[in-house]
Amino acid sequence: MTDSLTSPSVVNTVGGPLPVLVAGAGPVGLVAATALAAEGVPVVIVEAERELPDGLRASTFHPPTLDMLDRFGVSQKLVEQGLVCPQWQFRDRKDGPVATFDLSVLQGETNYPYRLQCEQWRLTRMLRDQLAENPDVRFLYDARATSVTQDADGVTLVIERPDCSQESIRGSWLIGADGARSAVRKSLNIGFEGQTIPELFLTCSTTFQYQDVLPNLSNIAYISDPQEWFVLLRTTSLWRLLLPTDPNEPEEVMLSDRRIQERMQEVFPKSGDYEIKHRTAYRVHERVAESYVQGRVLLAGDAAHVNNPLGGMGMNGGIHDAFNLVEKLTRVMRGEDAALLGRYERQRRKVALEVVQQQALRNRATLNQRDPAVRRAALDELRATAEDKVRHKEYLLRTSMIASLRALEAVA
Repeated sequence: MTDSLTSPSVVNTVGGPLPVLVAGAGPVGLVAATALAAEGVPVVIVEAERELPDGLRASTFHPPTLDMLDRFGVSQKLVEQGLVCPQWQFRDRKDGPVATFDLSVLQGETNYPYRLQCEQWRLTRMLRDQLAENPDVRFLYDARATSVTQDADGVTLVIERPDCSQESIRGSWLIGADGARSAVRKSLNIGFEGQTIPELFLTCSTTFQYQDVLPNLSNIAYISDPQEWFVLLRTTSLWRLLLPTDPNEPEEVMLSDRRIQERMQEVFPKSGDYEIKHRTAYRVHERVAESYVQGRVLLAGDAAHVNNPLGGMGMNGGIHDAFNLVEKLTRVMRGEDAALLGRYERQRRKVALEVVQQQALRNRATLNQRDPAVRRAALDELRATAEDKVRHKEYLLRTSMIASLRALEAVA
């Protein structure tokens, strides 16, 4: 049930074993909580905000993610509320489509041979509503995780309330799904090495219908250009435009109406202003935690790895983390050796380092390439891949994250 608990003693006096604590009520935290609840494990979910966040964050669901979410009965509901995108493409800003990839070739490999454009908040609300029916699940809102300590029998999570008061909550295990700035990870001094992308990413959402003015535009399009690349993503009601931005430009200028309109007119000149529904600028990092497991504390999602959004692998990879982690954690809670959790770390760190991060970096390099010969070769390679049936399917198995999931069984 949903509960704004004000005393940790309420959590600890519930009969039975200590609950598993989940820090963060985003897609990763709520998938982990739902999977635990399905196994009969009591859960306490700690969320820093007063309500579930509903910002325009990740919106792309890959096929295997929808396959996984089927077990909760939410995939078809997401499909009904989202936009089915069987195709996505690389385009040249001047010349148009270079390579169009058709996910329908994955029919038989997945129940969902397409990308789904659907805001992540729709998933979190569906899962929240399911969890509210379970008396062994409790939510703590307005509760920011600040630090954690542990011993042989459990973990103690310190949370901070809006009035700056602090409380301690006791649990058997803690899943840190509290984002890229994870207080859980920092509390344990776990390294988060990597790099910061030089440019900021500016995202604007508009009601303008780009498909009516750009020939043969797919609902997901990565547009390459030696001067300024950009990405167009369509949702059920809006188009989202992602633009690289000089980090030295003052934020008050970067996000001003005048500057936003100027940049959108450069993408496609039209009479009158664009209607803007949302705007945000953020710094992008490529980082992976040096460890996902430290005793009874387990990291997942952005707390464990972050990457640029080109390819839509961040949220999807985090959801895959959650399913992998809970499968192993429940086995450990039933008596198997805790060393099993080391396999979770080895499997999911491998994906983060060798698949998610590398594909996102390749996508950015292709879009951002300034050398004419190198850029032409990269686009020609994409075109040749799309035109070859075997390579086309192999490429989609990789970029939809199916191949990496299948490869995990080989990781001991």
